[in-house]
Amino acid sequence: MTQRIAFQGEPGAYSHQACVNARPEMEALPCRTFEDVIAAVHEGEAALAMLPVENTTFGRVPDNHNLLPQSGLHIVDEAFVRVHINLLGVPGARLGEITSAMSHPVLLGQCREFLKLHGIQRVTGADTAGSARHVAELGDRKLAALAGDLAGEIYGLDVLARHIEDQGNNTTRFLVMGLEPDFTHRGDHGMITTFVFQVRNIPAALYKAMGGFATNGVNMTKLESYMVGGSFTATQFYADIEGHPEDPNVRLALDELRYFTTMLKILGTYPADAARR
Repeated sequence: MTQRIAFQGEPGAYSHQACVNARPEMEALPCRTFEDVIAAVHEGEAALAMLPVENTTFGRVPDNHNLLPQSGLHIVDEAFVRVHINLLGVPGARLGEITSAMSHPVLLGQCREFLKLHGIQRVTGADTAGSARHVAELGDRKLAALAGDLAGEIYGLDVLARHIEDQGNNTTRFLVMGLEPDFTHRGDHGMITTFVFQVRNIPAALYKAMGGFATNGVNMTKLESYMVGGSFTATQFYADIEGHPEDPNVRLALDELRYFTTMLKILGTYPADAARR
């Protein structure tokens, strides 16, 4: 099997950093879109996919919540990346010379206070790592990029200011996915099971479906709804719970859930990352 892990974005992106953190022994494969990441695994170009699903500041990544159930892949692990943002300039540049900073709009918005303090104008780029590459190629001492450490290393940029984000706890959660599920018990911090479901069209169906988790003492750490099939009435739910499907209390809760649903699909069971604690 190809020892690569695919991610969306340019080399140096935060998704690339997630690959380096979670699977340092694997070669990271950049892809243009999330769909390309999934296709790379199906086509044998990569063994695993690294997909972001939520951020503590900006919430979920909608594209991937819609892609996951139909991806044909299974969640085998999770990873968390603390989003530290640096001001990166061409070699020899100084902070006082910078008049403009380029990055993805999300990162520009996360550094408002720093940029305002130093009178630096914001320039919208396609993405973080791509902005770093552009700054390196342009060679303008007055233009900087907002990106992570890895992007600076890859494109040979100097760190003019480190960790300039306004919020000190910005973190992105990623899911590591592969072609085959792994239902083994593993890890030192318990197991997480992720699934999607649609409830039957009966009164209080969701309330009744959730009852089994409460009565069986299963902690649900995430429950989100989103529309499917372009319909306002077809709602699908995405959920994370603590535990393994073979645990007696989890098995009972899932059995009760099945009674109130028209569809239930387990996307994976995997070890909880230490960053959850």
